[in-house]
Amino acid sequence: MPNPNKVTERLFQSPSKYIQGPYAIQNAAKYLGKLGNAPLLLCDDIVWNIGGKELVQALESASFKVYRAVFGGEASREEIDRLSALGRQESSDFVIALGGGKTIDTAKTVADGLSLQVAIIPTTASTDAPCSALSVLYRPGGEFHCYTFFDKNPNIVLVDTTVISKAPARFLAAGMGDAIATNVEARRVPYSPNFGGGLPTEVSSAICQKCEEILFKYGKQAYEANRAHAVTPALEAVVEANTLLSGLGFESGGLAAAHAIHNGMTAIEELHTLLHGEKVAFGTVCQLVLDGSPTSELDRYIEFMLSVDLPVTFDLLGIPGVKDDALRRVAELACAEGETIWNLDRVINVDIVYGAIKAADAAGRDYIKRTGWTRK
Repeated sequence: MPNPNKVTERLFQSPSKYIQGPYAIQNAAKYLGKLGNAPLLLCDDIVWNIGGKELVQALESASFKVYRAVFGGEASREEIDRLSALGRQESSDFVIALGGGKTIDTAKTVADGLSLQVAIIPTTASTDAPCSALSVLYRPGGEFHCYTFFDKNPNIVLVDTTVISKAPARFLAAGMGDAIATNVEARRVPYSPNFGGGLPTEVSSAICQKCEEILFKYGKQAYEANRAHAVTPALEAVVEANTLLSGLGFESGGLAAAHAIHNGMTAIEELHTLLHGEKVAFGTVCQLVLDGSPTSELDRYIEFMLSVDLPVTFDLLGIPGVKDDALRRVAELACAEGETIWNLDRVINVDIVYGAIKAADAAGRDYIKRTGWTRK
């Protein structure tokens, strides 16, 4: 049932401020000064060497007192509790997330629990997590746990495209895998409440469409620019699509089957090494199958995904011999109570979703066979 509470109000939400550009970290103090001067900085050791030292230098030169807390790697309740205790101990007055999606989701949850403002500085464009008022939490072993919702979006999102360009292109591709689901899902759930509890607005629909337009127009070009570690107009456009447009689009437009199937896929241990968007990409093919999309439309999306090395078959996911029992478990989890797949205004059950997962793999294999595609 897409709208059991018969919601009629439309709702759109967003971060207070979004900044994007090359070397943006160097100007961090200019934008973060209104949040406080004693931030709790969450980042892991790898990110510390990529952008953490530069960020702290920029902030300390402006008289900030930064306390760095090393992120342990999983957005779990246990890690959130540990970091929250550090924030209280250090009397931090706002939180900074520097890193990828799990660092960001952890920082948002820590800030909410401490009643502090939060600034998000992503070091990859691999997910649409930075702009949203929710976090995806996992169990310590990597299995999906739950969504956590907040009263407000991040105060500031600051994206340094020079830092983004230095990350492996796989991360940008994963962001496109996440973002390509945005319009595919949102267009099927216009009468379901979004993550803010209201119906989608016209602007959220336009944002979802623009996100998809940018990906098809510039995605491959941006991927190649990222591989060359070059900041180009195409890269800037795709970073914005992955981060801002997809973030606004999914939150105010709504999710459906692609992300529900992703959540189910986290139950397969062999997939824990894949990035969020790589699994969402395959979930998007499943969504298109559920929608009854014609072969020409399926081909268009599969062609795009393969052009940026996103997986569209079990083999490309790294599970060529996956058992039917495992796939049925994915379908069961995708159909769990409260999952986003129930936003769809159509008959849904475990058998239907299981069939869509199998058919998505078949569609990917068929496309590869017909076109002779090979990984370069």
